[in-house]
Amino acid sequence: MNLLASVKRTSLLLGLSATLALPVTAWSQEPEGSEPQATLPLEELRMFAEVYGRIKDAYVEPVDDKTLLEDAIRGMLSGLDPHSSYLEPEAFENLQVHTSGEFGGLGIEVGQEDGFVRVIAPIDDTPAQRAGIKAGDLIIKLDDTPVQGMPLNEAVELMRGEIGSEIVLTIVRDGIEKPFEVTLVRDAIKVASVKNRLLEPGYGYLRLTQFQLNTAEDMRKAINEMQQEQPLEGLVLDLRNNPGGVLQAAVDVADTFLDDGLIVYTEGRLPSSQLEFSAQAETQAPDLPLVVLINGGSASASEIVAGALQDHHRAVLMGTDSFGKGSVQTVLPLGSDRAVKLTTARYYTPSGRSIQAQGIHPDVMIEEGRLTQVEHENLVKERDLVGHLENGEEDSLAGNGDAHLAERDIQLYQALNLLKALNIVSANQLNQG
Repeated sequence: MNLLASVKRTSLLLGLSATLALPVTAWSQEPEGSEPQATLPLEELRMFAEVYGRIKDAYVEPVDDKTLLEDAIRGMLSGLDPHSSYLEPEAFENLQVHTSGEFGGLGIEVGQEDGFVRVIAPIDDTPAQRAGIKAGDLIIKLDDTPVQGMPLNEAVELMRGEIGSEIVLTIVRDGIEKPFEVTLVRDAIKVASVKNRLLEPGYGYLRLTQFQLNTAEDMRKAINEMQQEQPLEGLVLDLRNNPGGVLQAAVDVADTFLDDGLIVYTEGRLPSSQLEFSAQAETQAPDLPLVVLINGGSASASEIVAGALQDHHRAVLMGTDSFGKGSVQTVLPLGSDRAVKLTTARYYTPSGRSIQAQGIHPDVMIEEGRLTQVEHENLVKERDLVGHLENGEEDSLAGNGDAHLAERDIQLYQALNLLKALNIVSANQLNQG
């Protein structure tokens, strides 16, 4: 039986991609419109106390009270949904470091599916990405340790280690019959959340790897740099394999291209989790033709940006369906070194769409693939005739872009072609007007 087929898809993301933070709330308040809470269920509390006592008395090894109570908290939260969790000191610190954009490890955003570890997305320019780890890969062993049934935080700890040390991942990949091993060397992961370049004169490319606190500011600087090098006629915003991040960063990125209207809103049981975020009138690029690329690794904050731009008809979305994480987690500190990460709301696109477990559907569906040229017959053309007239202009490849882009990234190649088509149509409409 194919091991991949036995794994049911869920939507657990770790760390950065699982956290869209809302303000910490006063949890003593009653949700608006709710009825007073019923008295505590005495029968269930007696059962809990009985199980607790039996573990203390009969378990094969002594277990201290602190361990049992923390395990109970951990289990209580993990039973709610895949994103709520109890953050012990190291996990709490790692979450804070993720948000700043610098951490140690392999550079993989991972999730858990029925006891297995699934790669949500490799982060650009990290050991995982350079070794060819792909979104959707299933990790079944870390060195000689099977991960099936292992808590996700323990698997993550095994993947971390001293910089320069090696770890062997055993991977199951859809389309490959047998598991295979990949050796990675741990490194300090310093993630630049924004990358940019000109695809060809007039057409820019922005890649957002994740949403950090400074992502929107860095993106706007990148747009300015490209505009100074060459006035832009179109822009590709690449959100593929972007696992998400900070909610405010997503709002600010969308606001760069919108000058009015709602960007995202959240709904939860508490008044403090019912928020709206709207675009500001002062916008850097409200009219620049825009194509947004998404895929199954585009999650959370990426889906907020894609959904807002799609609902406002501000961009054309291309690629494949996004991941489908439409819930918001609030990190609630417990003392100085622990926290609870609790799902407190769902978020919705401007038109009222919930992305949860559904994702964003692109306007133009383009699967990942490779474009290969068909061999042409050796047809004689004018330039092959003896004594043919010259064109009268110097030969130039300017404007032809990257000749190998279609072979390397068919989705990006099609996005560039669409931008060109949009400009041609727009120019024709102006001429006719």
